[in-house]
Amino acid sequence: MLEPWRTGVVIQIKEENPLTRRFWIQIPEIETFNFIPGQFVTLDLPIHEKKNKRWRSYSIASWPDGTNVLELVIVFLEGGAGTTYIFNEVKEGSELLLRGPQGVFVLPQTIDRDLFLICTGTGVAPYRSMLHNMKRNKIPHKNVYLIFGTRFFKDCLYYKELKELEQDIDGYFYLPTFSREPEENKSMLKGYVHSVYEGIVSDNKPPAYFYLCGWKNMIDEAKERILALGYDKKDIHLELYG
Repeated sequence: MLEPWRTGVVIQIKEENPLTRRFWIQIPEIETFNFIPGQFVTLDLPIHEKKNKRWRSYSIASWPDGTNVLELVIVFLEGGAGTTYIFNEVKEGSELLLRGPQGVFVLPQTIDRDLFLICTGTGVAPYRSMLHNMKRNKIPHKNVYLIFGTRFFKDCLYYKELKELEQDIDGYFYLPTFSREPEENKSMLKGYVHSVYEGIVSDNKPPAYFYLCGWKNMIDEAKERILALGYDKKDIHLELYG
């Protein structure tokens, strides 16, 4: 059943970098906002007369914690009506009309294969939710690889937090890779996400689920490459941005 539209109040905003902000939204009319990690909410923004041109959907970056507060991480898109409104008009104390949770980009109830969580930019949001929920509820799993692609280290969202989760979740590996980071930073993985997961599976091709979240070009290429590795379409799950 589709969730009703509710009024949320922005209780905190944090600028991660000049083009990316985190928004904490409280929904006063309910005590607990229940959702499955990987789901999203839709905002109804006052930017157009037609409903379908006002709606913008964002993955939930927080995890179920028994409260009525959720976190969204949003990147500004040049010329985008939705993010222009959000970045210019939404302040702490602003009200937003939202509906959710929605979506089926979620982990299986039984995680009996390795997980490759592959993303670019703010596509890391649903994986952050999944990983913290895995830690919080001690969910059994196989190996989990978070492969996060971005241009520069400074754009790497939640870096310290996602790295520290390696100490808390057995079999979890955080593998950010940077396409434009200077060569002198020898300790960092360079290039795009594809070479990272291909390198891991090339030797023994373990049974695996591949989750893809981010921009269309990355997802299209990843689907082709994963199929070429010998995996099946049903092993691939995706959430497209833009």
